[in-house]
Amino acid sequence: MQRALLVLWVSVAAISQAQVADLENPGSVSAIQERPFRMKHELDLSFGVLPIDAFYVGLYGQVGYTAHFSDTVAWQIGRAAYNYAAQTGLRKELETRYGVIPTAQDEVQFFLGSDLIWTPLHLKFAVLNRWVLHGEVFLITGATVFKFTNSFRPAVNVGLGARVVLTPNVGFRLDVTDNVVIQASSTAAPVMNVMATTLSLAINFGAAE
Repeated sequence: MQRALLVLWVSVAAISQAQVADLENPGSVSAIQERPFRMKHELDLSFGVLPIDAFYVGLYGQVGYTAHFSDTVAWQIGRAAYNYAAQTGLRKELETRYGVIPTAQDEVQFFLGSDLIWTPLHLKFAVLNRWVLHGEVFLITGATVFKFTNSFRPAVNVGLGARVVLTPNVGFRLDVTDNVVIQASSTAAPVMNVMATTLSLAINFGAAE
């Protein structure tokens, strides 16, 4: 009888000690949630700006397709844009007030490109404590071919982008890239920078979730 009571007392003491240890060291707690959306096949319908010249601003429409291989890696297989050169106030003032016609401008007419996309940040945020939105921030690197007025010119580009997801199939995407264009003329600087800002309606389809 005494032996049984001793065993019982030791068991209760061990259980109590384990409970105290659990309270003192609760262990790691994970707050990471599963993403409520998955990107698979993405079709982008875009509008963008090329603020590259003192005499004109490029306004372009673009379509693109992106294949997402995982939550972090994607390939924008193709994008094609047509550009409209809108005259700036400086050019209009030179022509109307001073009668000076600027020399022929080598303007961007259209361009084609392809990019790799890496997405290290996925976000969840509240808007005015009324709506909860999901999004992500990604890095871009790729290649572009520009058709200027007088020549085709290759470029490499790097940039930063962000996406806000409205539904699993619809979202908005903003890309800001710097294109380093290799000049064709020996009299000009060997490279020039073409900044591009693109706002897209992103349509996602084919995702399993």
